[in-house]
Amino acid sequence: MEKPLVSFCIPVRNTERWLRQAVDSALSQTWGQYEVIVVDDGSTDGTRGILESYGARILWQSTPPRGGNAARNLALTLSRGEWIQFLDADDYLLPDKIESQWNETNGFQDVDLILSPEWRETWLDEEAVGRTRQPVPDGHDLFEQWLRWEWPGTQGGLWRRGALESVGAWNQAIPCCQDYELYARALRQGVKVRWTQQPLSVYRLWSEQTVCRRDPKQLVEIKTALIDSMIDFLKEQNRWNDSLATAAGQTCFEMCRTLALTDLELATRYYEQRAARDLIQLTGPAATGRYRLAHRWLGFAGAERLARILR
Repeated sequence: MEKPLVSFCIPVRNTERWLRQAVDSALSQTWGQYEVIVVDDGSTDGTRGILESYGARILWQSTPPRGGNAARNLALTLSRGEWIQFLDADDYLLPDKIESQWNETNGFQDVDLILSPEWRETWLDEEAVGRTRQPVPDGHDLFEQWLRWEWPGTQGGLWRRGALESVGAWNQAIPCCQDYELYARALRQGVKVRWTQQPLSVYRLWSEQTVCRRDPKQLVEIKTALIDSMIDFLKEQNRWNDSLATAAGQTCFEMCRTLALTDLELATRYYEQRAARDLIQLTGPAATGRYRLAHRWLGFAGAERLARILR
């Protein structure tokens, strides 16, 4: 079976520290048919020099700063591949990422979006201090997985070009959760999704200045809007059920706890709003047995105050 061309699309802005590892991880793939496209979104560091050092091995283009989603969309426009692999410049792929996905799907047959779990690598100052493996979600309901926020980041998916183009471009209007917004559109359109079993990419947690980590309030607002939109869609399709409600409620509860780290008053209001819609479920890793006991006796705000003392 002839192997198709895979395009690696990498947006970059001022991440010279990690860029070479990201590009090298694409160039080092065991998959023979590929191209690497990098869009520099107005970097002011040493990014340009790094890109120039690759010569003809990559295609790259610089633009004024317009955001990561605009850079991804431009990279897609410049690409020629039948399959598209997006990769952020501060993450990287394992050498057999594409080859393994090919093998586990019998040559990309009957699938439009291939998802693989990721390694999540935490950095402190100048060194990696831990790595955890994202589990493959239990169950087969893709909507439930999405509502639990169990899908991988940008680098975990491999897209069939035709399916990606039918879903539409990356949404340049939102500053975070862009991958989940794109995944949501894919689910609504019935894109054929399949998981493989092995982690094949590394998502690096290294900066508090990313949009999602710098502004937890904005993160929760966007994430909540995406979840509510998906709930509305599922209800319109008569597909809403208790399992999906539990999944959405777990994610909303986790967001309550995220907000409580910086603003307990705001977190409590959010908790009450979600609870009024039956969208709070004390399940998942954020709801330990000790926390659930405290919540039963003290309520949400009291349980969070106790958690602060015990940290």
